[in-house]
Amino acid sequence: MTSPSPDQATDSLQQALAAEHAAIWAYGLAGAFLPPASDPALAKGSEAHTARRDATITLVKKAGATPKSAEPGYSTPQPLTNQSSAFVLLVSAEADAAAAWRSVLEHTTDPALRKTALDALTDAAVRAMTWRQTAGQTPSTPPLPGQP
Repeated sequence: MTSPSPDQATDSLQQALAAEHAAIWAYGLAGAFLPPASDPALAKGSEAHTARRDATITLVKKAGATPKSAEPGYSTPQPLTNQSSAFVLLVSAEADAAAAWRSVLEHTTDPALRKTALDALTDAAVRAMTWRQTAGQTPSTPPLPGQP
């Protein structure tokens, strides 16, 4: 088995950063379609992704790369028209973040970076499960979060 290269780890971090940018955008957009009772969970999720984005920017810079910027907008898994589609967007954003952080795990042997990636994957999987449960989706979590 070949050890991952530093470039692979940096590329994976860049993908995780892109997923964090997209999640922040998704939380802002979904909030327009959810009832006020969802505001605390939306704020908590957005704050978590913002903190993770900022920490990831620092990691990318430490790796000697220029962090990817946020896009002006992102695609949604379906047209966003109501509460149900807003839940689908949030679950999708969390699933994408989990998959991106799983990729970081696969592309580094650095213990600190692996812990960061595992924590991020776990956090995204838990938030996705919470949004699925709130929306009444089943199953509430896939067998292996972060898998395609």
